[in-house]
Amino acid sequence: MDLKKLLNEEQYKAATKIDGPILILAGAGSGKTRVLTYRIAHMVKDLEIYPSQILAITFTNKAAKEMKDRVKALIGGNEIDNMWISTFHSCCVRILRREIDKIGYNKNFTIYDSDDQKVLMRECIKQVGINEKDITEKEIISKIGSAKDGLVSANQYKNQNSGNFKLNKIADVYLLYQKKLKENNALDFDDLIFKTVELFKKAPDVLAFYQRKFRYIMIDEYQDTNKSQYEFARLLASANKNLCVVGDDDQCIYGWRGADIRNILNFEKDYRNAVIIKLEENYRSKGNILKAANGVIKNNPHEHLKSLRTRSEDGAKIKVYRGETDLDEASFAAFKINKEVKEEKRSFKDFAILYRTNAQSRVFEDIFIKRNIPYRIIGGLKFYDRKEIKDIMSYLKLIGNPLDNISLKRIINVPKRSIGQTTLGRLQQFADEVEECLYDALLDIENIPGIPKRAISSIKEFTGMINSFIRRKDEINVSVLIKEILEQTGYLNELKASDDIQDKARIENIEELVNAAVDFEENSDDKTLAAFLEKTALVADVDNYNEDADTVVMMTVHSAKGLEFPVVFMAGMENGIFPGMASFNSEYEMEESRRLAYVGITRAKEKLYMTSAKLRRVFGKTQAFEESDFINEIDENLKEYVTLDGEGRRKKDTTGLFSTISSDIPPKNAMFSNFMSKSGFNANEMIKKSVKEEKKSIKTLNEEDAVKGAKVVHMKFGKGTIITTSRADGHINLTIAFENMGIKNLRLDMAPLQLL
Repeated sequence: MDLKKLLNEEQYKAATKIDGPILILAGAGSGKTRVLTYRIAHMVKDLEIYPSQILAITFTNKAAKEMKDRVKALIGGNEIDNMWISTFHSCCVRILRREIDKIGYNKNFTIYDSDDQKVLMRECIKQVGINEKDITEKEIISKIGSAKDGLVSANQYKNQNSGNFKLNKIADVYLLYQKKLKENNALDFDDLIFKTVELFKKAPDVLAFYQRKFRYIMIDEYQDTNKSQYEFARLLASANKNLCVVGDDDQCIYGWRGADIRNILNFEKDYRNAVIIKLEENYRSKGNILKAANGVIKNNPHEHLKSLRTRSEDGAKIKVYRGETDLDEASFAAFKINKEVKEEKRSFKDFAILYRTNAQSRVFEDIFIKRNIPYRIIGGLKFYDRKEIKDIMSYLKLIGNPLDNISLKRIINVPKRSIGQTTLGRLQQFADEVEECLYDALLDIENIPGIPKRAISSIKEFTGMINSFIRRKDEINVSVLIKEILEQTGYLNELKASDDIQDKARIENIEELVNAAVDFEENSDDKTLAAFLEKTALVADVDNYNEDADTVVMMTVHSAKGLEFPVVFMAGMENGIFPGMASFNSEYEMEESRRLAYVGITRAKEKLYMTSAKLRRVFGKTQAFEESDFINEIDENLKEYVTLDGEGRRKKDTTGLFSTISSDIPPKNAMFSNFMSKSGFNANEMIKKSVKEEKKSIKTLNEEDAVKGAKVVHMKFGKGTIITTSRADGHINLTIAFENMGIKNLRLDMAPLQLL
């Protein structure tokens, strides 16, 4: 390959420097994925390095798949199949599946998701005797997760915190939690890297094997690594020193979950004779967007100063919109999107709404529904978190690992088998007394006193079915196994017989699970049940992001990292929102918030809107907010303040601020904004009036018509049936099953509904 023709000078250096420690500082949009794929192709094709000797680590499954596909296209053949391109967690699972018996676990361990973790954690908290009012479950899970990321074992945590009553109690939970995980032959998500590092340190022969295997190691997004990931890489690379890391200290935005920016800043100290290569030419964004990004990030201190540049034209200025309320802000975004779709022939998928917190999406959802703008939220309820999916997955987990008490408890009476909580409690007591797992206790059911005959019969039938599945799990495809579980348990028939409309949606979700299994069988080399369970356990929401779906995307800036869109709206650009309140009390927090703003700005390819509201509801109260300092850090010549009608203005020019508004914008919002700008009336009273006026413009059902079973039509979702109603905080909430859009939860006073 003639890499000099394919890459720019900086990229060429990065792709052809192979031996020794290398730090590639890759600015946003500088083509780092291109560099990594050509680097791998160069190693395999030109230098004849065996693909099996290369380990490439990415931060998402989506990025790993993209890199693998690109490399395969460059080198051809099936050589790439012998190369490990994966996330840290996927890589560690592969190692643990082969070697975890060296540290006392069975190789068919289960990976617990966050829900499984919470169930087990609650058992431990209860057993230790902690009151939720004293220490919350959330805090305990967070502390234990942070300890694992920091490679602090339960015993070490106990010793370190013996003098602190609260942390000492958490240490007791940590100890018990790890004990129960091992009894269940299970690992939680934080264990995957933690236990791999433990394995490497306790079994030097295992470490030596993987050091010989992986002579060349590449790690993407190195700025986001935590201590356990850092140590994993250090141990593997310590023999050959051929470690190439790619990252950008200006994009370190995961400090809140353990990422340590020092890992990238201290790379030269950690690896002597390290070579540093900077990629500073941006291929994504227009010139003004890059200048704005540089203007913000330059206010952070820098170990490695970079300045993004582009050969692209400057393009449009940054559009800054300052609304009176968050309703104004969302209405502005809706107006601009509809306008550009109509006038500039853009697709809805060209637009992204980015915000700092998920709570900010609600008002955008309400307005977008009103304006008939299709949207999707990245970061909502995951497919594998749905009840019916977790039920079937629990059957699969139990079949794969009979020691998994958490999965067994979830499905032992699903569908109902006359095995109640009293019986289950007696079974657990017996299992604890004889020190065996719960499933073994079920197999010994006739020797357990106090169990009703009906329950004994049900348990025998249940264990007979599960044993049959266990014997055949390696002989049949996962999709076939799922179908047999659905049939033999009666789970599917129970849903089909139900009059609950939600159960129809559950059937569709189960059908999609079968489809996912078929897709796995068609595309995976390892078609075992264990491999399927691994794949589903490690899937992230962003991995399912479909770039072809023609909808506006809403997500947090954190979720948007690595993505790009022609038009980006950065919402909630207010002091106290973005940056958050904590940033004003900590220089470190402010620097991370500024990096987050930099990441958000550099997601935009062609146009960037930065929007804010003077008044916003926070925890039910109306609060006033100043415009974000980050907007003020952008040069005045790079931005223009705009109104709802799109007219540009200088920041201090209020002439024509609320001129004639397009008919796409609700006139009452415009009147409200105009009135607010010219009057001295109380702001809190006015926002209440604005919300009231906004509601009046939506035609909704009367309260007496909103009853279970009522047939309704929604202006966007079409025809549907009300399946439940509830009242909370003075509002009536409806759950409606729409014929073409599935189940939706809507507020009666906000939803545009008519009775059929």
